[in-house]
Amino acid sequence: MIKIVGAIIILASTSWGGMEFSKVLSERPKQLRQLKAALQSLEAEIMYAHTPLHEAARRLAEQLSSPLSTFFSEFSNKLEQEETTVRDAWSKSLEEIWTSTAMKQPELEIMKQFGETLGRHDRISQQKQILLTLSHLEREEAEARNNQMKYEKMVKSLGVLSGLLIVILLM
Repeated sequence: MIKIVGAIIILASTSWGGMEFSKVLSERPKQLRQLKAALQSLEAEIMYAHTPLHEAARRLAEQLSSPLSTFFSEFSNKLEQEETTVRDAWSKSLEEIWTSTAMKQPELEIMKQFGETLGRHDRISQQKQILLTLSHLEREEAEARNNQMKYEKMVKSLGVLSGLLIVILLM
């Protein structure tokens, strides 16, 4: 009886692990789409509404879901409350939330590069920088979708099958 309960626990835990890892694979493209939409909204706020950067970030934080809402909220707070540059506020905000996202190092580098130029140029140059960043994120999203399609089902199956292998070896 104890062996059966142990086998069920092992099988359930490895299956859960596979499901969690596949969730990360499916979250990455979703968060990249949200990030692209946020940058497009930021572009509209800068170009057409002439909204100050801290106010635009606060508005974005209200529209987005976590963890991106947390990022823009922190960015807005740092711009309003601290004596800091836009680049430093952007960088610190990225560092604070990055581990809670499903995104990887290439996206972090793209966002850091964008933060280097944010607020330093006129509106037209800023729009070009946003479009460049969007094209880089588009490439990363395509790669993330490709990885999701390739590996999501395999990871789920691998979780179940590794649990079965462990149970068989222990019996």
